[in-house]
Amino acid sequence: MSNNKFCNDSLDTPIFGSEKMLEPAPCDKMPEYSTPGAVAYQMVHDETFPQTQPRLNLATFVTTYMDEYATKLMNESISINYIDETEYPRVAVICGRCINMIANLWNTPQKDKWKTGAVAIGSSEACMLGGVAAWLRWKERRKSEGKPYDKPNFVISSGYQVVWEKFAQLWQIEMRTVPLTLEKPTLDAEDALSMCDENTICVVPIMGVTWTGLNDDVKALDKALDKFNEKTGYDIPIHVDAASGGFILPFLDPDHKWDFRLKWVLSISTSGHKFGLVYPGLGWVVWKDKEYLPKEMNFSVNYLGANISQVGLNFSRPAAQILGQYYQFIRLGFKGYQCIQQNSMEIARYAHQQIGEMECFKNYSKDICNPLFIWYMNPNYEKNAKWTLYDLQSKLQENGWMVPAYTLPANIQNIVVMRIVVRQGTSRDMIDMLLDNMRQAVVELDKLEYPTPSRIAQNKSMQQKGKIFTH
Repeated sequence: MSNNKFCNDSLDTPIFGSEKMLEPAPCDKMPEYSTPGAVAYQMVHDETFPQTQPRLNLATFVTTYMDEYATKLMNESISINYIDETEYPRVAVICGRCINMIANLWNTPQKDKWKTGAVAIGSSEACMLGGVAAWLRWKERRKSEGKPYDKPNFVISSGYQVVWEKFAQLWQIEMRTVPLTLEKPTLDAEDALSMCDENTICVVPIMGVTWTGLNDDVKALDKALDKFNEKTGYDIPIHVDAASGGFILPFLDPDHKWDFRLKWVLSISTSGHKFGLVYPGLGWVVWKDKEYLPKEMNFSVNYLGANISQVGLNFSRPAAQILGQYYQFIRLGFKGYQCIQQNSMEIARYAHQQIGEMECFKNYSKDICNPLFIWYMNPNYEKNAKWTLYDLQSKLQENGWMVPAYTLPANIQNIVVMRIVVRQGTSRDMIDMLLDNMRQAVVELDKLEYPTPSRIAQNKSMQQKGKIFTH
């Protein structure tokens, strides 16, 4: 029985927002009630899905399913360059509409008809733009005060995505990382503030940490930062890296304050090609108001007979993804997104529960706040195991699944985990198939007579570090 409180199946219900996708595939008896043709087709199609398809890649956050109309629309516009605004003026208008909708989704206080934001190739470029804006604002303020501006820094947890390392290197801005620990698995506000000084351009909390799927507490950071700025006279803002959570929280937990409702949140970036439900590559960045987007970033270019105003790290960019995003906003609406994200969460919770009940595994966190989670080998089980999660990853690949195994960030890098990301296109039936393959793989691995090379290497590494993991 479905627990999705947001929608009841109807003719307008998206396939992956339907209650049927939460139920196991019929096995012993035919269903009592009929199923819409589109849903029945999808369920049977999933059972016979070729093993090499992208939807079996549970490692990626990237959208691997869009409906036929979205795909048709994007294919029709694949040759359109977004920057050619003279030739394709309506694309620019549609882009502005998308920015408006996302800004309002994040509770923007801006009253202008067109909200302040930019389209990006992905969340990486969107993060870069948010970071550059914070740096230029800080630099201008330091200049006006007659103070040096040659040693900027920003603060982020060690669970950062690699784009922030690139940002630090490319713009020569020191990245100060707050270590994650088992006791503090997300960014600790006080620890973050202890790293801040007059040269800090911003603090970057993450909604949907890539490594763990957890959310940083932006509200607690904002409250602590408000007191810190008042005490020190600094003006340190927050840029929220909401690559994943930016399209989850507004639909599933709208009362959660992490966005522009908070005083020091001046910019937010997200990925349209993740839980924005658009094929890659697409990102968005929005500022609280136009005053927070430095004029140096807004380039006016005479191009093909018109003055083009552009914010971005590159010039040409595809229009197809922008139209795909606008289509999804129209097609799904708020309730459609809500249904799909809720189903993804329920399926993720189901997988989380099932894996947590396996003797050999232990979930990293008790609850999940995004449709992804990680787990590790039960320490008691691991003592006698002849295999590692890397071996399990290889076994699952034999059946076409991509479920990654990796070590956690610095300071807890001795912990090897696996991760599942549940996206639109992942049904309960697919997860059941994965779990069956996983259980069978464990049975086969447990029959090994000798430790695998990865087990030997992992044991040696842990002995050298003198660390035995318990949680």
